[in-house]
Amino acid sequence: MLEISGLSARYGAVTALTDVTVAVEEGQIVSLLGSNGAGKSTLLGCVTRSVPARMTGSIKLEGAEISQLSTDAIIARGLVLVPEGRQLFSELTVEENLRMGAYGYERGRRWRSDIDRVYRLFPQLVERRSQIAATMSGGEQQMVAIGRALMAQPKIMLLDEPSLGLAPLLVREIFKLIKTISEEGVTVMLVEQNARQALRIADRAYVMEKGRITLSGPAARLMEEHNVVEAYLGDS
Repeated sequence: MLEISGLSARYGAVTALTDVTVAVEEGQIVSLLGSNGAGKSTLLGCVTRSVPARMTGSIKLEGAEISQLSTDAIIARGLVLVPEGRQLFSELTVEENLRMGAYGYERGRRWRSDIDRVYRLFPQLVERRSQIAATMSGGEQQMVAIGRALMAQPKIMLLDEPSLGLAPLLVREIFKLIKTISEEGVTVMLVEQNARQALRIADRAYVMEKGRITLSGPAARLMEEHNVVEAYLGDS
């Protein structure tokens, strides 16, 4: 579904990505692991054209090249990013934030069925639909951010550090919800520092170091790789 081939990216004189090749098949959850500064968020930004990097290489969605498209055009083709830090409209309500996910699309005029789906997946948000987003907890805000992305009816969702700053109980809940979203037909590419949790729900995984892919394979196999356990999983 998503094919990234030989992708390199630079910010001025600084090389952020070098010859990155990643494949995400339809229906999969693919995890991208790596330390801070490894280039994971830059990769997602390049795919969505949301970073000012100079790129070479190929990015294809369902066989069509998208590397030269605008962010809006990429979203319209069914690829949506849930950014690190949520980036909600802090002064808007939960429901207003959700409706923004459908903004600019013809289906935005008939958003009720989409928002009902979000409330089914995130029942905690129903009673908070009129609450200002800035007053919510980090976990609730992350649910709103994922729900907003779902309002665009994505075929593939990119999630950038969805568990960042959350309590362990909320982390488990967010990962359970990501698994449910995948089971409902949305392909997922997941950037996550909580490597153990990410590998538990993933089909495949890639390890990135200093802007390069250094290891890839089935998630279950990477869980057993000594070097991956030492570097990224720890004792959690």
